[in-house]
Amino acid sequence: MDRQELEQLVAGGESDRLEFKRSTGELREAMQTLCGFVNEQGGQALIGVTDRGRILGQQVADSTLRDVAQEITKFEPPVQVHQEQIQIWDDLSVLRLEVQQGEDGPHQFDGRAFQRIGTTTQRMPVVEYERRLLQRLHSRRRWENQIAEGWTIDDLDLEEISKTHRISVEVNRLDAQYASHADTLYHFGLRIDGHLTQAAVVLFGKKQLPDYPQCEVRMARFRGITKNEFIDQLQVRGHAFDLFDEAALFLNRHVAVAGWFEEGKWERQDRPQFPFKALREAIVNAICHRDYTAPGGAISIAMFDDRLEITNPGPLPQGITLAQLKQPHRSHPRNPLIAEPFFRRALIEKWGRGTQNIVEECVGNGYPEPEFFDGVLDVGIRFPVGDYRPPTRIETNLSERQQEILQSLGDGAKKTFRTVYGQLRKPVAERTVQVDMKLLRDLGLIDCSGWGRHARWWLVPIISGKEPET
Repeated sequence: MDRQELEQLVAGGESDRLEFKRSTGELREAMQTLCGFVNEQGGQALIGVTDRGRILGQQVADSTLRDVAQEITKFEPPVQVHQEQIQIWDDLSVLRLEVQQGEDGPHQFDGRAFQRIGTTTQRMPVVEYERRLLQRLHSRRRWENQIAEGWTIDDLDLEEISKTHRISVEVNRLDAQYASHADTLYHFGLRIDGHLTQAAVVLFGKKQLPDYPQCEVRMARFRGITKNEFIDQLQVRGHAFDLFDEAALFLNRHVAVAGWFEEGKWERQDRPQFPFKALREAIVNAICHRDYTAPGGAISIAMFDDRLEITNPGPLPQGITLAQLKQPHRSHPRNPLIAEPFFRRALIEKWGRGTQNIVEECVGNGYPEPEFFDGVLDVGIRFPVGDYRPPTRIETNLSERQQEILQSLGDGAKKTFRTVYGQLRKPVAERTVQVDMKLLRDLGLIDCSGWGRHARWWLVPIISGKEPET
């Protein structure tokens, strides 16, 4: 850093990642601040700058550097402190000390732990220190990094491992090439001393029962806004990428997509009921952050007429609130080994951005803001249904025959089943068309009145809500 860069940095004032100290007479206080920085998001202290931002500099002799080095030894666990002298005048310099966020915290300086809150450095409360200490111990001995007894590489989906490796290289999130599936597993921390971890089974295991019944996702499309009656339901067990694919297929089948043509454009314009990118992020978050220690737990995807809810077993990480999920917050992955391959395949981002990305994707594209909720044993996200349909109705995600049915009813008249059936271009069994029309009614696209052959069907209007003329 040169003097001009220093002046620009100082001009911004002190912050949660920047502290000014007048001289090394305040070296001890500077080290306490660095301890606060390393326990939070990292930061730097500038020695030779007043708290009002006036750059004074000071003489930095060999004895000064020895004093700094001596103070650095008082960090526990040890902290890497980057040191730099920025010359101001011939014999005066500003000493810049910088630390990164600690990976093995909480850290103490001279037997005390500190935290950075805004522009102040404070003693870390004992309760918070103990919570972070327990979290560090948990990170070293977690359910996911324990050995999967009796499992071998032959019990894993080798094609999915190869696919993960290939995609990771293609998206530039994996540089090295590995000669075998074992090498890939070692790189991801999924194989230790020749043994597979439980994370490896969750990610790639071919057969989850009877050892891992929690590797399950339960999906349902309910009629109305309660769980009293369902239109479709599915329970799937498998490895994490199988569950992700099955959840995507289920949502593709049930999330309605409105399509229309705009004046002057040849391409069809589509808008789904919910933003698929946000749903994808929510599903991956549920897979990566759920509590796998509960063998009876499962990820739940429940779709209603007015909302869609994705829930996963396990409470929020300690120190994180529901409100913080919509704001920048520290990353607290419950299962970092399980999350890593999803990151490598570019299905998620790191650093706690997942929940923020979901909110931004919804709000930025005109959808209602999702809501986070938690219960005694789970946490979830709720996507409310918004106004997603355009003035003109052409539905996608439907078969060609189902779209023909919509087109037949698109003239606004009420029609009998026989009339609609007779307008189809390709002959099929009547029962098949009856099933199609029931599905379209369940999706709220068409409706009917009456019974049997006297029933009359019509296209549900989008704007007016009035029934068509008979």
